[in-house]
Order: sequence, then C-alpha cells, then structure tokens
Amino acid sequence: MTMTRIAAGVLAGSLFMGLALPVCAEPAPVRLTLNDAVRLSFQRNLDLKVELYNPAQAQADIYRALGIYDPALNLSVNYSRSSTTETFFFTPINIDTFTASAGVSELLPTGGTLGVNASSGWISNSNSYYNNGLTLNASQPLLRNFGRENTELTIQVARFGKEGSLARYQTKLTDTVAQVRNDYFRLYNLREVLQVKRTSLALANKILEETRGRVKAGVLPAMEILNAEFSAAAREKDVIDAERAVRDQVDVLRQSLQLEGGGDIETSEPPIREFITIAEGEALTRALASRPELAAQRVTLQVDELQRRVARNRTLPDLSVNANFGFQGYDPRFLGAYERTAKADFPTWGIGLQFSYPIGNRAAENDYIKSKLALEQAQTQLRNLESGVVNEVRAALRLVDTSFRQIEVTSRGTAYAEERLRAFRTKNAVGLATTKDVFDVENDLVNAKASQIQALVDYNNALTTLWRVTGELLERQGIKVSAAQAEELYDSAR
Repeated sequence: MTMTRIAAGVLAGSLFMGLALPVCAEPAPVRLTLNDAVRLSFQRNLDLKVELYNPAQAQADIYRALGIYDPALNLSVNYSRSSTTETFFFTPINIDTFTASAGVSELLPTGGTLGVNASSGWISNSNSYYNNGLTLNASQPLLRNFGRENTELTIQVARFGKEGSLARYQTKLTDTVAQVRNDYFRLYNLREVLQVKRTSLALANKILEETRGRVKAGVLPAMEILNAEFSAAAREKDVIDAERAVRDQVDVLRQSLQLEGGGDIETSEPPIREFITIAEGEALTRALASRPELAAQRVTLQVDELQRRVARNRTLPDLSVNANFGFQGYDPRFLGAYERTAKADFPTWGIGLQFSYPIGNRAAENDYIKSKLALEQAQTQLRNLESGVVNEVRAALRLVDTSFRQIEVTSRGTAYAEERLRAFRTKNAVGLATTKDVFDVENDLVNAKASQIQALVDYNNALTTLWRVTGELLERQGIKVSAAQAEELYDSAR
C-alpha cells in the first residue's frame, strides 16, 4: 500500500512538473562580448536608424538639385485669325494662322542655355502657304551668374549637406557606442557587486550559526544572536536590491540593442586592466583631425565660403549675349516647305547683348555682406569647437591616469580589509571582539571590494571617454561609416 502511494505521488509530481515547465521556464540567457554588444547597437539601435534617414534625405536633395540639367521639352499648338485691309484698294482680308512647334532646351554648366526649336505652320490670307523652320538658340551670361560654381550652387550645397549629415550620424553613432560600452561595463559592475553581496550574506549566515552555537554553549550572551540576525537580514536586503539593479540594467542594455525576449544577459568579457599610454600631442592631433563634430563644422564653413563667392558674383552687372541661327522654308505645298527648309533657302541668324544693373544694388550688396558675416561666424564657431576639443582631450587623459591609479589604491584597500576581517574573527573567537564588531569590519570589506570593482569599471569608462573625444572609438571597435548605408536607404524608397 505504501509503495502504491509513493508511485502515485511520483506520477502526480511528474505530471505537475510537466505542466509547470512550459509556464515557468525562463528564456535562455544571452552571452555577449563587448564587441557583440557594439555590433548589435550599430545594426539595431533605433536612434541610429532615425539619424540615418537624414543623409538619405540629403541624397534626395542632391538628385533634386541635379534636376537643373534635365532637358525641358516644350510643345505648343496655336491658331489665330486677324482682319486687315488690302493696302491700295482697302479690301477686307482675313488672315488665318496655324502653328505647331516643338523644342528642347537645356541649362549649361557655364550658366547659359542652349535650345533647338522646330516649327510648322500654315498661313492663309489672299494666298495660302506653309511655313516651316528650325532654330538654334543660345544665351550666355558674361558677368553675373557666369561659371559652374554659380550654376551649381544648389548642387554643391546639397552635397555638402550630405557630408554634414554623415558627420552628425557619425557623432550619434560614436555617442551610442560609448553609451553601450558604459552600459555593458555597468552590468558587469552590478553582477560583481551582487556576487560580493551574496558572499557577504553567506558569511553572515555562517556567523549567525556560529553565534547560536556559542550562545547555546554559554560562551556568549543571547543578545549576540539578535545582533547577528539583524546583520544577516540587512545583508539579505542588500542582495535583493542588488538583484533588482542587475535586472534593471539588463533591461537597459536589452533596449539599446533591441534584443527580443526577456532572458538574462551575461557579460562574457571583463574590463581590461592594463594601462594604455597615449601622448598628449598625438591625442590632440588625432582629435582635431577626426572628431565628427569638427568635420560637420568644416562642412558648414565650406558652404558659407561657397555662398560668399556666389554672393560676390551676384553684385556684378547682368550682361548676357544672345544668339540664334536657323532656317525657314515657305512654299504653297506642305512638303515643299520642308524641302526649302532642308535646302537652307532662307537662313536666319541674330546676335545681341543685354545689360541690366539695378541702381544702388542694395539687395545684392547686403546679401554679400550677410554671407561674409555668416562665414566669419562659422570660422569663430570652428575655433570655439577646437578649443573645447582640446580641453576635453586633456581632461580625458588626466581621467585615464587617475582612474588607473585608483585600481591600485582600491586593491590595497581590499587586501587591508580582508586581513582586518580575519583578525576580528580571531578576536571574536576568543571573546575580544563582539559579533557587531565583526559585522562592521565585514561591511567595510564589502565596501572595499565594491570600490575595487568600480575603480576597474571607471578606468574602462575613462578609456571610452578618451577614445570618444579623440575620434578613434569607432575605429577601435572596427566600425566604418560610409555613404553606402544612406544610399541603400534612399534606393529602398524609390
């Protein structure tokens, strides 16, 4: 009967476990190296994807600006009737005219225009005849708006705009990578601190059991049990808080990397401990050459310089040369008019100059003055940014140095705290120290270990800051920024 009950219990337990496992099973943890985390942020981070749309839109601006060179097709059909009188006899005459024309014109890089126009018409008055023609027209500014730079201003501004957008995307990417590195090491820090607190709790429970035994043996007063129980409960609370902090940081990292599911994230790559030396001069040179914020401001400077030159050109008088050359054909027969046009029986041509200049020219002059002020403003902003970068690099170098030295200081502090705890436990065993004294010293050890872990993480975060301010963080993480990503996004929208 007993064996039957046992078998039934085992079967019921098995069924319960079989039903409970699908509900309670936790997702498998994800093990990530630092490079894995950075790579996922580069591929999946939504803030980066949002920023990538800006250079993609700038690509559309470039193609839109190139539209100035698209040929323009012109078609027209006209019919008109007019009434007049014959010159000598004043006989009323009706004149009917029908004309159809087609032409193509295109802007030239020099700022001029070139077009060709073909027309075919029919005129009926006292006599009826057909009129066909082919004309080539050209117009070229000689002063204002002359040259490729003036013609392609919008194109160049759009291209510079794309460069600036890519530089701002690189800035956003650098900040994101730096944040992911800090989040990764923070998770490492919290896990190590959690392990320290769990070890502390285990030690507190061990001391509690030893205290109960010694109280039972009459060696210690009963009050010592209360002290030990309070200390153990405090350490249990510390463990609970540390576990919550780890879960919160896992969620932060999961959101940054857009990881699906709710499983744990394990950091499989510890922070580096070796000292990395970078000369100040080398770091400053690299930062001034590589920082994307400076690159974006230099692009702004190029745009302002281009606009200044164009604004200067537009203060000149407007002088243009216009020319045309063509053939006309007149014949009572429709095909005859084409034949005469082809034979160039009636050539036509013309050339002329057109000049205009507003008296005072205040609009163009003040546009030029404004463009010079904008250029000077951009130059001042660039100098200000460069000065800020220099200060950031120097501060980052000092932070790396002091953070590394903190690792050694906190390591010695941990060693002292461990030795001090062993001494107090020995004193407590012979009645020279209370249980509260032991827990106080053990708490100092927990704090010393937490400081040691934090110092290591702070050093790695200081390296991240240094590499960010020198503009080499992406290179160290093996990330290259190119226009191809934005162009692919543009192509996908076509």
